[in-house]
Amino acid sequence: MRRPLLLAALLLLLAGCTSAPDEAEGAPPAPRWQPRPGLTWQWQLSGRLDTTVDVPVYDIDGFDHDADTVAGLHDDGRKVICYLSTGAWEDWRPDAGDFPREVLGRGNGWDGERWLDIRRTDVLEPLMAVRLDMCREKGFDAVEPDNMDGHVNDTGFPLTAADQLRYNRLIARMAHDRGLAVGLKNDLDQIPELVGEFDFAVNEQCARYGECETLTPFIAARKAVFHVEYELPTADFCPKARKLGLSSMLKHYDLGPWRRAC
Repeated sequence: MRRPLLLAALLLLLAGCTSAPDEAEGAPPAPRWQPRPGLTWQWQLSGRLDTTVDVPVYDIDGFDHDADTVAGLHDDGRKVICYLSTGAWEDWRPDAGDFPREVLGRGNGWDGERWLDIRRTDVLEPLMAVRLDMCREKGFDAVEPDNMDGHVNDTGFPLTAADQLRYNRLIARMAHDRGLAVGLKNDLDQIPELVGEFDFAVNEQCARYGECETLTPFIAARKAVFHVEYELPTADFCPKARKLGLSSMLKHYDLGPWRRAC
């Protein structure tokens, strides 16, 4: 008479074991990273990666670095941003052949790069999904989507501000769906509409062009603004950058390891 009882107990134990994965799958996702104003950072997109810079945030190329590199930076206490171009085509990327010719526009001023027709989300969304999946799978904390201001450039397409807002919001949502924080790259005129949907900003040369005040909605929302200048000496932009709360530094245009922080 004890054997049926023992069998029933074993079945209950097995049922309990098989239900655990379902509970884990239903667990809420971990909150995504929310970088606050004032964080120092390193932005390196070329050359051998220097992992010795004593800063809490690294922004590196998502294609060029593997999961071990990201894990190593995490072990050193760094958060890591995945650089991707989401608004322009780059002829050297491994997925370059997946972009049909009809979505490739004029050059954007950099060798091997052409603007994308961001109206064609039917084509671009699945391509960008694969890239964002790559960032997530490598363990990045965030993504920096570049070339997000085609509507104010000569792209070869009749892009409107509404087209740009629609596309930028799509990229932000796709990043968030993967648990990644996402930064608004440049696109200063649309900050009022987008500050609530992006977790931080990345800006180039706002001091040179007298535009740094336009980034303050991010600071007011307690979201970091990662800022670089290329041509001005630090004495010309650092005092104001510090006053505004920007995370600023001087870099060379090649975005190698050299930096001079404010």
